[in-house]
Amino acid sequence: MILSNLEFIPQKKIVKHIGLVSGSTIRAKHFGSDLMAGLKNMIGGELKGYTDLMNESRQEATDRMIAQATQLGANAIINIRFSTSSVAQGAAELYAYGTAVVVESV
Repeated sequence: MILSNLEFIPQKKIVKHIGLVSGSTIRAKHFGSDLMAGLKNMIGGELKGYTDLMNESRQEATDRMIAQATQLGANAIINIRFSTSSVAQGAAELYAYGTAVVVESV
């Protein structure tokens, strides 16, 4: 599967537009990580636990988007975007979406 945040793929011709595909996940960190993040927040620095959580969430949402596109017969997803939102205290949704297409080499 070819993935791109562009509206096209260089040296490829879009021969079929399939439509919107998406994937999402909702994640929460456990209490211990929240406690450590609170302490780190007071002294500054990267919140590694949350960085790891967001990376895992982004990958899971992307994998789900790819699975949907594959099921629909696409070989590429263009114009990919990511969105996050808080759904509850300590829990966030990561949403990946793009346009599934079929491309051929030019």
